[in-house]
Amino acid sequence: MKELSITQALEANGVAVIPMDQARQHVGENDTGEATESAKWPDPRPLPDGLRSVPTLPATLIPEPLRKWLTDIAERLQVPLEFPAVAAIVCLAAVIGNQIRIRPKRRDDWLVTPNLWGAVVGRPGAMKSPAISEVMKSLYRLVKEAEAEYAKALSDWRFEKEAAEVKKAALRDTMKKAVKAGKDLEAFRDQLSKDEESEPTEHRYIVNDTTIEKYGELLNQNPRGLLIFRDELTGWLRSLDDERRANDRAFFLETWNGDGGYTYDRIGRGTLKIANTTTSILGGIQPGPLESYLRNALGYSEGDDGLIQRFQIIVYPDISGEWRNVDRWPDTEAKNQAFAIYKRLSDLDQQVMEAESDEGGRGFVGFDGNAQELFSEWLTDLNRALRSGEFEHPALEAHFAKYKSLMPSLALIFHLCDVASGQSNGAVSLHATEMAAAWCEFLMEHAKRIYGLGLGAAAIHAKTLAAHLVKGDLPDPFTARDVCGKGWAGLSKSSAVAEPLDLLESLGWLHSVEIRPGSQGGRPTVHYLINPKIGGVRR
Repeated sequence: MKELSITQALEANGVAVIPMDQARQHVGENDTGEATESAKWPDPRPLPDGLRSVPTLPATLIPEPLRKWLTDIAERLQVPLEFPAVAAIVCLAAVIGNQIRIRPKRRDDWLVTPNLWGAVVGRPGAMKSPAISEVMKSLYRLVKEAEAEYAKALSDWRFEKEAAEVKKAALRDTMKKAVKAGKDLEAFRDQLSKDEESEPTEHRYIVNDTTIEKYGELLNQNPRGLLIFRDELTGWLRSLDDERRANDRAFFLETWNGDGGYTYDRIGRGTLKIANTTTSILGGIQPGPLESYLRNALGYSEGDDGLIQRFQIIVYPDISGEWRNVDRWPDTEAKNQAFAIYKRLSDLDQQVMEAESDEGGRGFVGFDGNAQELFSEWLTDLNRALRSGEFEHPALEAHFAKYKSLMPSLALIFHLCDVASGQSNGAVSLHATEMAAAWCEFLMEHAKRIYGLGLGAAAIHAKTLAAHLVKGDLPDPFTARDVCGKGWAGLSKSSAVAEPLDLLESLGWLHSVEIRPGSQGGRPTVHYLINPKIGGVRR
């Protein structure tokens, strides 16, 4: 880079410096305005880390009956194993719904329903959607079977309804004749009072887009619970930010625990009582939109109501720089084995499960002896960490506080996978509980990375900007507008550029000076001079 004095650099761009003495003092100019050697600039300091490092998911943390299926998907699509694994677990939670719950404590009536809210985070082109779609094929097989069963049931019902109408018409004719003959009609009472069969409803598993009122009706028709699937979850999250949907947001906040009811009272629509609001949610999110959403949601505003913290099973894995072309057929045996697990879990037999029932008739199981001891120790450690202020931000505390239900939910799901494959039965095993605890530890690290998108966005974007500075992608000096005009990720708006620029200046990468447009007057503009030493700094 050719070294110029600050005056020369700015005059080359048609500007005048305000104040020049501050600029001289910063970069070591002499009294005549001539720049000294680049060594007079301060040594730029390394940038703070942007994205936190996260562990990769070992295949051993996937339930054995699903392991070959999910690793096959990850290898064929060349995606992180986390993508199909998270989708599979959330789909399992949706299939199980509230058919059976877990009582985490031995002598407490606390019940946990294993519904889950999950998401996978990745940049465009990371193959999030194909990975999720591959997993959901098993769920859609259940959907197709349910559609066929519904079509047959509806056809049978229509015939029975028509037959009943014909029988009633004939019965009325008989009654008219009986009246004319002076006979008593009491003998016809039982025949007329027979209840008609209600119209059958389709067993639904998945909902994509619906009003809350319609969703409530679907929940009543599918009391075990439903899965809301959105390929891009950010749109769904932002739709709930609309003031006109405040009631919808409140509804979903209450559906998260999977165990409550809800009542709508609407003028013109009457009253709708939902007995069970069990809901699982799954989708993908891009880092950019998620960062923007997090910065609002974590800023103690109206959006900071714990909605995002309910996405407990959320991952943001690294994408490998290596890629190989895998062209092979899916592992049909592994895929069919996985479908068999989903099929069996879609209609659990509580007697086979050796489940107990609470006062409301809800079936549940507990931990076995060793698993109970492990859970008690794990819960104690979590609560102590929450109360000690170990986590850096209240948002993380709120997120990890919800792991109190996540851990037993995962343990129950993993245990039910073993039950469906004939490997276990009865109380939740130690093996399933150990896997659940390991998943929680794994998910904690990913949550820290994800919340860092909102809490440490300036550092992340400063790294992006620093890389472009080193490559010479900006003039020297440059303005914030120059940066915005490049269209770089996360740096396209002036509000997003300000913090990264301030951070780079505080670390000695840049120096800002105010300028005025010569004799024409007008408002001063900030220009940034680039430290010529930045090429050797760790980014």
